[in-house]
Amino acid sequence: MELLPEFMLFALLGGLGLAIISAPLGVFMVWQRQSYFGATLAHSALLGISIGLFLQVDLTLSVIFISMLVAASVFALSQYKQLSSDTLLGILAHSSLAFGLILISLQDNIQVDLMGYLFGDILNINTTDLWLILLTSVLILLFYLKHWQSMLNITLNPELAQVEGTPIKRVQLQFVLLLAFMIALSMKIVGVLLVTSLLIIPAAAARKLSQSPEQMLLFSILIGCISIVGGLMSSYYIDLPTGPAIVMMATILFLLLQLKPQANSFK
Repeated sequence: MELLPEFMLFALLGGLGLAIISAPLGVFMVWQRQSYFGATLAHSALLGISIGLFLQVDLTLSVIFISMLVAASVFALSQYKQLSSDTLLGILAHSSLAFGLILISLQDNIQVDLMGYLFGDILNINTTDLWLILLTSVLILLFYLKHWQSMLNITLNPELAQVEGTPIKRVQLQFVLLLAFMIALSMKIVGVLLVTSLLIIPAAAARKLSQSPEQMLLFSILIGCISIVGGLMSSYYIDLPTGPAIVMMATILFLLLQLKPQANSFK
């Protein structure tokens, strides 16, 4: 007798894969205080949906393309200091969301499940989604095998990293493009509004348990996986909405860990 139906097994595999690929990106988002950058990319995903509907192309490809274009644009504009980074991100986040909603409203005879895109539908994950998650995990693994120490140096002291010859702009651009690709991929699984939570909350919770960057990465993966399993089981047995249930579990773990005294000096 099967403990879980097939669609739940697919959801579990996809969710665990998402937790694993989120952690390496999420820890650096937390360290570099880039959570608003993730939110901007998540909002731009809705613009990708509307453009995909307008051009009648595959929505996943449209969202990935627009998210990566917005990420590259943010990176390029951030090199100029006329506007602060939080102001720039705020403008892009809300304007892309507004333009996306306007484009959708202008199209006749198109019925789109905005709730599905906003909050995800992990229970409808398929084999193609699993292969995309695997591809993303390979890209992230290759990136960190080459640039883990460079990312740490940039995070701790960008001026010193530049003096030591670290190609800061190239490494950071690759990072934001990977982040955009991952967020676009995750939109179908946990939704536009919840994907940033899955990136940030496990990484923030892992700080209480970590004495090194490597430990924080491993604990972030563990907390993310527990959140996925707990959220899916809550959804299956208590009939909760799946995406919000996953984020709820991550938030509960974060709050519980805040009760634990900080036993080390790692930040």
